[in-house]
Amino acid sequence: MVMAPDSRGAPPDTRPRVRVLVVGGGYVGMYTALRLQRKLKPRLRSGEAEIVVVSPDPYMTYQPFLPEAAAGSISPRHVVVPLRRVLKHCTVVVGEAERIDHAKRTATVTTLATGEDGTGAVEIVYDELVLAPGSVSRTLPVPGLADFGIGFKTVEEAIGLRNHVIEQMDIASATRDPDVRDAALTFVFVGGGYAGVEALAELEDMARYTSRYYHNIKPSDLRWILVEATGRILPEVGEAMGTYAVRELRGRNIDVRLETRLDSCEGRVAVLSDGSRFPTRTLVWTAGVKPAPVLAATDLPLTARGRIRCSATLSVEGAAHAWAAGDAAAVPDLTSAEPGTETAPNAQHAVRQAKVLADNVVAALAGRPAEEYRHSYAGSVASLGLHKGVAHVYGRKLKGYPAWLMHRVYHLSRVPTFNRKARVLAEWTLAGLFKREIVSLGSLEHPRAEFALAARGHAQPEPPEGTPPKEEGPPGRSG
Repeated sequence: MVMAPDSRGAPPDTRPRVRVLVVGGGYVGMYTALRLQRKLKPRLRSGEAEIVVVSPDPYMTYQPFLPEAAAGSISPRHVVVPLRRVLKHCTVVVGEAERIDHAKRTATVTTLATGEDGTGAVEIVYDELVLAPGSVSRTLPVPGLADFGIGFKTVEEAIGLRNHVIEQMDIASATRDPDVRDAALTFVFVGGGYAGVEALAELEDMARYTSRYYHNIKPSDLRWILVEATGRILPEVGEAMGTYAVRELRGRNIDVRLETRLDSCEGRVAVLSDGSRFPTRTLVWTAGVKPAPVLAATDLPLTARGRIRCSATLSVEGAAHAWAAGDAAAVPDLTSAEPGTETAPNAQHAVRQAKVLADNVVAALAGRPAEEYRHSYAGSVASLGLHKGVAHVYGRKLKGYPAWLMHRVYHLSRVPTFNRKARVLAEWTLAGLFKREIVSLGSLEHPRAEFALAARGHAQPEPPEGTPPKEEGPPGRSG
């Protein structure tokens, strides 16, 4: 094990007086570190304090924009925020927190260099711990899911799915086999929450537009299926707006199947609990999330659902100098009339919890009392494709274009940094003036494939043992 040096390269025994370790570079992690570096700027400059951010990616992904990135409405570069640029006064470590021993105030982290230079994992000692690792996709033991399922939680998955959908249309246009064509043009999405509904709606909108450039594919040839285990979709926007969303999607010939489960997808055939079978080359799994695996590798108290048990001040119960927020934390909802209610794991709470959490860490370092987190749920907005949406905000229900516009305005206001806001707004403006891009860049997922094929094709066989070397011709000639 190697003791991590501080940001100035000092050995472990001369590390800063206070080191705050932030595990996670998502919305909560980035915004907490951003506010901490602003509040602790004098101490950071003098070397008395250090903020270390451990994140598996060197950027933060604004997940509400993933559906629009998949549809090509926003460039993928503008959906992410580089951590090193934003957190200029923090030490950013790109790696995975594998284990946390809070009793010893240590975190074991594997980085990209682990194993490459002969060293093992890095052990980081800290004084204050902020746990914000977010969540991962919650999967079920569905036969074939691990082999054929596609997730929708990262920008790479969003762009990969866009390329995949257009590639399937290319396959359908080129094949003469009706079975291959039908499977290529059948798209199954499992999960009726935000991710599933918005991803399906945006991609269906994009694919319907793209079909005009194929001589043998009509919009009616595309088959879109949404599978939801409960009796409604988008529960966050309320029952009335959820019912409207179902009508809107079915009006676009999208097959919405409520109270239905995916039983199997082996052999690229989606088998549903109602007995339906759909040969398909596209199965997108968005059926919920679960806490990050690192939480199970800590000595901190967890709830039955695997989230960290927190108080209203966002401190971990029974663990001094440990804090948590976001998807990973079970935070009591002080605005709810029902005792024991926890805040919902969504971006609306995450951005507000990050502010309170950072202020409480600073207060703890100064010996001041912590503030309790309190926020009444304002409502939700959801996009159903270009110029279509639903919203239920402060008791008001909106649908269609007004809801879609509110969706864009709200999320534009929440995108981190003015630079990102300006770029996203510019892209939306240009998208209204020019046609959609319909290019698939599937080769991005395997950038070396063409070169590797060429290299293998020109590789010369090894000569038999004892064969004299061939004389080389002069430079510049074939020899």
